Amino acid sequence: MCQIKTLLYYEEMESVIGPLTIIATENGICRLDFGSMEDNLPSLRSWMAKHFIKGELIHSPVYLEDAVQQLHAYFAGNLHEFSVNYDLFGTVFQKKVWNQLSTIPYGSTCSYKEVAQGIGAAKAVRAVGSANNQNPVPVFIPCHRVIGSNGALVGYGGGLDKKEILLSIEQNSCKKTS
Repeated sequence: MCQIKTLLYYEEMESVIGPLTIIATENGICRLDFGSMEDNLPSLRSWMAKHFIKGELIHSPVYLEDAVQQLHAYFAGNLHEFSVNYDLFGTVFQKKVWNQLSTIPYGSTCSYKEVAQGIGAAKAVRAVGSANNQNPVPVFIPCHRVIGSNGALVGYGGGLDKKEILLSIEQNSCKKTS
């Protein structure tokens, strides 16, 4: 298989859930990682190899300025829907799940079972959980809105503390507007 040569732009930012690193190709945001670039570089290199990406990493605050501003507005409870382009790398099934996650309304939650039913694969709850866990752009694609069928907060790549904060931001924002 041949490698794709591409430029990868990144920016780091502080947030209420800790440091974040946003990574984008020329086509859109492809990753949002918890932690600094330095912390994430080994997993980023591994991800690039997995997807046959041979690229240069360029620190570019200007290129990702809009995404950073939208994240700040989201964390402040002032933005309910992101308007950024994505360039997602994943299987057809994963992309189907991520697309379904994007339909979960701000301030709402649903279960893994409901996500599975939403993509027409009611018996694929575990596979949905796995795809949810592989979401490359958490927060932007709201995998934090998926909870256990018993209502419990379960599984989040960034840790349950971050999931709880994100859900709290959304619920508090919804209370202000109602």
